[in-house]
Amino acid sequence: MNRILIVEDEPRIAAFIEKGLRAKGFATTAVGDGQTALAHLRRGGHDLVVLDLGLPDTDGIAVLEELRGVGDGVPVLVLTARDDVGDTVGALESGADDYMTKPFAFDELVARIRLRLRPGGAGEPEVVLRRGRVSLDLQTRRVRLGEREVELTAREIALLELFMRHAGQVLSREQILNRIWGYDHDPASNVVDVYVGYLRRKLAADVIETVRGMGYRFTDEP
Repeated sequence: MNRILIVEDEPRIAAFIEKGLRAKGFATTAVGDGQTALAHLRRGGHDLVVLDLGLPDTDGIAVLEELRGVGDGVPVLVLTARDDVGDTVGALESGADDYMTKPFAFDELVARIRLRLRPGGAGEPEVVLRRGRVSLDLQTRRVRLGEREVELTAREIALLELFMRHAGQVLSREQILNRIWGYDHDPASNVVDVYVGYLRRKLAADVIETVRGMGYRFTDEP
């Protein structure tokens, strides 16, 4: 059984990740600060680290640099609310193996963890999603519609990524709420409809189709 160290200072997020990963068959330990994380890592025994950058006692980059500085090659997946290109590049150059921004799709988190735990480190994840006219760079979080770059918020990008990864499939509002808003969503909220409206206005009205009584489907074609 693979053991994962979760370094996350927000208790709700840590509990959400830990519960989900345990349900997928992983053993987990969750800590809320950098020094405790380093103490666990010095003792060894972890197969992967999920690392937040905004920790109360130190920056996650400092944890990463200290880890790599002593030659510890344990895979590190950075999971953070920081979506600036500079933060992404800085984390990867400091030794992170992967980088995801919050809000995040839990299924993607599991997929990326499994990718990094394959024997030999397992190849490179998909870097750019392309569906029809829309492209999404997963590292820089830049979105394009044809030749036009589109400015989206972090939550809008997470929603778009979910749609693009399931292009042609109908996603219910409940599925979207669980995957994008996860640990803090209100089942009665109309937030999904609101954010689908944002994407349609910023991209194109026909990119996402409403399937009456069922949900939404990404339908953009080349």
